[in-house]
Amino acid sequence: MGKQSAGILLFRKNKDGLQVMLAHPGGPFWAKKDAGAWSIPKGEFDDGEDILHAAQREFKEETGVELKGNFIPLQAVKQKNGKLVHAFALEGDMDVTTIASNTFTIEWPPHSGTMKEFPEIDRCSWFSVDEAKEKINPAQAALVDELALMMDR
Repeated sequence: MGKQSAGILLFRKNKDGLQVMLAHPGGPFWAKKDAGAWSIPKGEFDDGEDILHAAQREFKEETGVELKGNFIPLQAVKQKNGKLVHAFALEGDMDVTTIASNTFTIEWPPHSGTMKEFPEIDRCSWFSVDEAKEKINPAQAALVDELALMMDR
């Protein structure tokens, strides 16, 4: 099996309608990218690992927030790079200005010999369904569509 990730699409409903929380990847490669760069908080997991447990772990690692509740399984999506993304939706709220992401280290600038540390996620934000579909990785837009259809019922 190829690479797989598990993540959580956090959502809330308010006077403006349905909103979803997305994460922007950290590091120099993503610094100036916006449309199509955002993602649900997610990460890779090992074969045999419980997918929901992995999604909860990855959400906490990338935001600093531990989620519990009634998770709604969504259809897995395959990204352009071949990675299969398993996702769960959860209704909830969080202050996106207080995220605390884990970090990674890379040589930056390239071939400089200097190692720098960057957050895996540099920011999170709440978006309407239409805004989210512009911001999110194109393959993951199907997750937002599926959630929006469920909420319309």
